Amino acid sequence: MFIGNGDLKRKTRNTKRGTEKHKFMAKNITGLGRGLGALIDTENISTGGSSSINEVEMNLIFANPHQPRTHFDEEALAELATSIRELGVISPITLRKNDNGTYLIIAGERRFRASKLVGLQTIPAYVKTAADEQVMEMALIENIQREDLNAIEIALTFYRLMEEYKLTQERLSERVGKKRTTIANYLRLLRLPAEIQMGIKDRKIDMGHARAILGINDPAAQLHLYEAILRDDYSVRKVEELVRQYIENGALDLKPKQEGNPVVKLKEFDELKSRLSELFGTKVQFTCNPDGKGKISIPFGNDEELARVMELFDKI
Repeated sequence: MFIGNGDLKRKTRNTKRGTEKHKFMAKNITGLGRGLGALIDTENISTGGSSSINEVEMNLIFANPHQPRTHFDEEALAELATSIRELGVISPITLRKNDNGTYLIIAGERRFRASKLVGLQTIPAYVKTAADEQVMEMALIENIQREDLNAIEIALTFYRLMEEYKLTQERLSERVGKKRTTIANYLRLLRLPAEIQMGIKDRKIDMGHARAILGINDPAAQLHLYEAILRDDYSVRKVEELVRQYIENGALDLKPKQEGNPVVKLKEFDELKSRLSELFGTKVQFTCNPDGKGKISIPFGNDEELARVMELFDKI
């Protein structure tokens, strides 16, 4: 395939921007503490030459059966595939080489799946020697450090780590570099009714709302408050206030919000949301209450998608 000078310059700029972005993120991301770097000894990575990265044939790679993330959004994968088609795989995946010459994915299954959609024959990868239990632990740690995981997925992963490896909260805290109280707060979410857990998983409410709801011990009252949050778009501060009132009075005062004059029509919201989603190639979230307060969120699932969004902002 012929690549003109203009294409070469754009690729060079994209590579440089991606490199600078990774340096910035490496310095600033706190994640969940130590990260995969503390679990994977990069000095022992097997390579085929002087480079620390191999180009591994796609047909030799297989998914990890113990992958904590079981659902991969098809639209998000298609968006990532578009990014890979344009920019290539910026971040190598991590593999474990099996005795029969095949490879098992430790980290980077989304990139692998998206690369298959594009039709790549090989993919850049770090190759690691690891026992089965180490592969599972690395996969769990990698997933809880993903910024796009919701609070319930993180809580379930913490729980699974503790169950699989008989870890106390203190020991798990050391493993992932987070305070024990933070781990305890995530695990408490699993005590909520299933409907509320699904609401957290679907991002209908955030962890701040959920932690406030936990101040109520009665599951029926918890569900009643959850439904009010969805109906009236309560802020976390408002929910905390209602919980305090419940503790003092033994009842929830859930008066419906007074209808005000909408700042803009819902149809206009939908049109703007659609245009922004088309522009950024992702599901832009647009919320606004009758008081005119709201936010616009541009989600991204990984470094490649973030680089693409940043490039669009540069053009704008």
